[in-house]
Amino acid sequence: MSAPSVAADSLNASIGSQPRAPRVGLALASLSLGSFVIGAGEFGIMGLLPTIARDLGVSIPQAGLLVTGYALGVVFGAPLLAVLTSRWERRRTLFMLATIFVIGNLACALSPTYELLMAARLFTALAHGAFFGIGAVLAAEIAAPGKEAQAISMMFVGMTLANVFGVPLGTMVGQAFGWRSAFLAVTGLAAVTAISIALFVPTSHPRPGVRFRDEMRALGRPPVLLAMLLSVLASSALFALYTYIAPLLETETGLAPTSIPYLLFVLGTGMTIGNLAGARLADWKLMPSIMGLFAAMACILTAIHFFAGSAIPMIALMLLWGAVVFGLTSPIQMRIVATAQGARNLASTINQSAFNLGNAFGAWLGAALISAGFGYDTLPLASAALALAALAVAAYSWRMDKRAAGE
Repeated sequence: MSAPSVAADSLNASIGSQPRAPRVGLALASLSLGSFVIGAGEFGIMGLLPTIARDLGVSIPQAGLLVTGYALGVVFGAPLLAVLTSRWERRRTLFMLATIFVIGNLACALSPTYELLMAARLFTALAHGAFFGIGAVLAAEIAAPGKEAQAISMMFVGMTLANVFGVPLGTMVGQAFGWRSAFLAVTGLAAVTAISIALFVPTSHPRPGVRFRDEMRALGRPPVLLAMLLSVLASSALFALYTYIAPLLETETGLAPTSIPYLLFVLGTGMTIGNLAGARLADWKLMPSIMGLFAAMACILTAIHFFAGSAIPMIALMLLWGAVVFGLTSPIQMRIVATAQGARNLASTINQSAFNLGNAFGAWLGAALISAGFGYDTLPLASAALALAALAVAAYSWRMDKRAAGE
């Protein structure tokens, strides 16, 4: 759940002059295409899980671990590449990361075995967190004064559009031509992204005088750690169910495989609406909005459990679920940035590790429950429990704020 928001006061432009408006638009479009590619590559596997499991001769829980493996690749890759590339020129770094997406997704498409597919997913994931972290900082740098958050939101629109169009279309393509064709399509888009970055993204350099050791010390403060925990729990609540949404819709709701892309389209539409609304909520009242969204998520997930067997209620619930899930991305990212004084650039990247640690845990938890004999309709309840845990953490964090402010 990667999300837009890096405080403007910590992201003063380090390039010599502002690019002109058309150049900024093309640069942001290139970054948005990159986030679309990442979203399609990461989430596209959800709708194809049964197909991949059958083709590679593994169980659905085993296939679900491909999501866990990718997420763990992000968890370890984000901080590693953040350190290695901290002094690199940003356009060149983003081009290199986009090239990793090309090679990794091509390897996924050509992998003949489950083990090689897992390795290819791990390799691809290494570049995920760094691309979002560096891209978000660069987007804010090239934006007009006072429009930094809007620029970052434009970059992350690609991720939400990947859920609206990329995942459903990838599922359709994979069902019609084999799951490998979906990875080939992502490979092609990744190549276009690399070319666009080389052509349209302006040269930019990291802020001088920032020591990695000092930033790591700033990240260790309790408010920052609690904000990161919110990110972990939010993504865990999402992926415990989202990873297995296709088999749930097949076995519990009774939908034909060819109907699943349409439900995924509804879910992605909700995610896009939530992403746009979440930023406004965060600007309004940050912590109350976070707590309200987690409470709403728990209620919606409980309803999914009870109405999983009815197609019409599930349509509405998919829309609402997507909205509250991605409605949280901007507020949580803003919370992390607000608390990470002195480490905002690194926090923007490390948050991708926190989010994907939750992805890995959620996918693993879902696999464990299914392997233990629980039905797919149990997964929404597990997700609801994680949402309530996040609500408790948010309430405690808000109370700490009030106590620190002497209220």
